[in-house]
Amino acid sequence: MGNIFSGSLIFRGISAAARWVDRQWDKSYLAFAVAGGEEKSSGAAGLLTKLALWFHRLLCTIFKFLRLDKALRGSVFCRTYFWCALAVAAGPVLPTALSAVLVLIGFASLAARFALDRERRAVYSPQNKWVYLYALIYLICSFTSVTFWGSIGGGLLTSSFIVFSVLLQNAVDTRAQLDRLIYLMIAAGAFVAAYGLLQVVLGVESTTDWIDEDTFSSLTLRVYSTFGNPNVLAEYLLLVIPLAVAGTYTAKRYAGKIMSCLAALAMIVCMLLTYSRGAYLGLIFSAAVFLVLLDRRFIVVGAAGLVALFFVMPDSIISRFTSILDMTDSSTSYRISIWMGTIAMLKNYWFCGVGTGLSAFSRVYPLYSYNAASSQHAHNLYLEIMCETGISGIAVFVILICSFVRNTASALRRTIDKHTKIQLIAVLSGASGFLLQGMTDHSFYNNRVAFTFWVLISIGAMLSKSWDGQKVSK
Repeated sequence: MGNIFSGSLIFRGISAAARWVDRQWDKSYLAFAVAGGEEKSSGAAGLLTKLALWFHRLLCTIFKFLRLDKALRGSVFCRTYFWCALAVAAGPVLPTALSAVLVLIGFASLAARFALDRERRAVYSPQNKWVYLYALIYLICSFTSVTFWGSIGGGLLTSSFIVFSVLLQNAVDTRAQLDRLIYLMIAAGAFVAAYGLLQVVLGVESTTDWIDEDTFSSLTLRVYSTFGNPNVLAEYLLLVIPLAVAGTYTAKRYAGKIMSCLAALAMIVCMLLTYSRGAYLGLIFSAAVFLVLLDRRFIVVGAAGLVALFFVMPDSIISRFTSILDMTDSSTSYRISIWMGTIAMLKNYWFCGVGTGLSAFSRVYPLYSYNAASSQHAHNLYLEIMCETGISGIAVFVILICSFVRNTASALRRTIDKHTKIQLIAVLSGASGFLLQGMTDHSFYNNRVAFTFWVLISIGAMLSKSWDGQKVSK
């Protein structure tokens, strides 16, 4: 399990690229400033590391002087895992502002835990340095935006969601807590899917902005659940469906297997009813990655199953999927026009971007619009990142993803626990499908979807580390 991927040319290429970048990082002045040249060495600490240790000691001293150590020790405020798990579970339902409040409480809670324990150290993961750097670039580009006030709020929010992936790693102390966090994500996804299916039962109608009435005159509803947009809902489900499928394998009790199976089925049906063609591609790719990593013999079975789908799926879904390359479809031609206009814009803003958020893009894009196609974003995740943060942002994001894939796939190859292997496969397949779907849309358009993506990245990092023989939860 996992050998077919770890031995593939794709993985070897990603692994070689990640190793080369890590070597350049270790040799760089930035690495020396952060960690004295080698993060894992016992040599002299870098400047930023020294500052962090100094701040930690200062925080401990202040808490002790104000007697906050006695007041907060054992309180619910210091239960960082509780606040982080609450943010993860409620994220798909709560407004973004309330999710941000829970994230801020999580950061404050972790700071308090460090203040109460002078010996506590931050959790290390190879991808974390790139997470920090990407968040920093995003924040800097918010300050240098063509519209400062239109970017700074969203930039701070996005940067905090990115760094939350590191916060979550420091909040989870046991393997059982990690399993509960994954089950909470599955439960949240099941609730979102159930609400979407309820919209079908109630006969809710979609806005005409989501449907090409000339091509799909019979299509009246594209479910959107709690996200208010079918494409956004589909992007969220892409991240969670593989975790639910993995739950059908990893649950110790039959009740857990049945619940995970029902959750997975509900989410898959709900995704199909979003009629999001980019998500269909992402789901197929995600399923292919999952099955091949699970057992290479599924290559033949999967190919046969893909052909069989065209005979069992409703005509509305088949026609929607096969229209992806139909240039007469308004949605397809609209996206291509947006991409061409965005590429023209990048010829002048490739180095540092226009700034983060919709306001910055909307201010500059009309000057480069192709075929008068108006848009608030690039309808492509990678073009959008480059528009917002320039060449440095997209480069660091790609390096971050390569580091994530390398670490997760390496853990998949070396771990002997079947439970962990299947969860690692779910994380890899979910991220793969989501990143492929990002070729057709700006997947980070919705902050709650972006938040879920960074949670998945964090789960991959936690599954990749050793838990010193701790058993998985039952």
